Amino acid sequence: MEGQNIFFLARGTHLEAIRENGLTVKTVGEGEFTCHPTLATDNPAELPKLDFCLITVKGFDLSGTLSALKDRVTNKTVFLPLLNGIDIDVQIRAMYPGATVLPGCVYISSHIERPGVVVQTGGPCKIIFGNDPHHPETPPDEVIRLFETTGIHHEWVEDPMAKIWEKFLFIAPASLVTACYDKTLGEVFASPELADTVRDIMEEIIRLAEKKGLHFSGEIIGNILEKAKSFPSDTRTSFQNDFAKPDKQDEREIFGGSVLHLCEQEGIDCPTTQKIYRRLNEIKPLIR
Repeated sequence: MEGQNIFFLARGTHLEAIRENGLTVKTVGEGEFTCHPTLATDNPAELPKLDFCLITVKGFDLSGTLSALKDRVTNKTVFLPLLNGIDIDVQIRAMYPGATVLPGCVYISSHIERPGVVVQTGGPCKIIFGNDPHHPETPPDEVIRLFETTGIHHEWVEDPMAKIWEKFLFIAPASLVTACYDKTLGEVFASPELADTVRDIMEEIIRLAEKKGLHFSGEIIGNILEKAKSFPSDTRTSFQNDFAKPDKQDEREIFGGSVLHLCEQEGIDCPTTQKIYRRLNEIKPLIR
């Protein structure tokens, strides 16, 4: 984008490939394109002070990433986190209380095909975000203009937390169940027993959300499951792929641990989430 400097933080062979050839993205509906950042690095010290910071790491890397950026962040830095959790903005504010954090989420199914190449396989590929309730005076105009100029699909909403919880209602149960039973999304929803397990976890999360002051329509579960049909039936969730690797960290604490912790705080029973979380730990001990 002319007049803007774009920086990537990456590592390993992925970083090397981006430095040499740029980052290539293959999409379902918009073809293939390659982007070349101003700088790609694994050293945050090489970055300038950040005006806008898009956070797209896995949940287990969030704390380390935020700490690494400590000398690059100012009170004028605007964060847009696109992680899957329901309390990501809280975690960022805990470390950077003066920064603006725009709560957001993204619906997409994608993976790294090889170093320097990302493939999008499904999902509407839209960033949904909204105003920081702690900094309502910060206008979103520059971020929206950036997305419009670069062709990034986005939607500005007045209540982003409702959208974040709505996504979590799908991604958390689907991730937990696909990983626990090593089934694709299509296989899970083709099994009455596993589909019911997903619904049970969704109902537990809805009870938690209501305790937090969010309210959903009676059709919310059906609407979310209908949206899931936009993903190919052979889709494996990102958490499922990470969980299948014996030495790799995964996001079970984001999808299961956080629900158990918050339900305990609110005095809510969540037996299905507990059962699946316990089974996951039996299959593969948590790696920190």
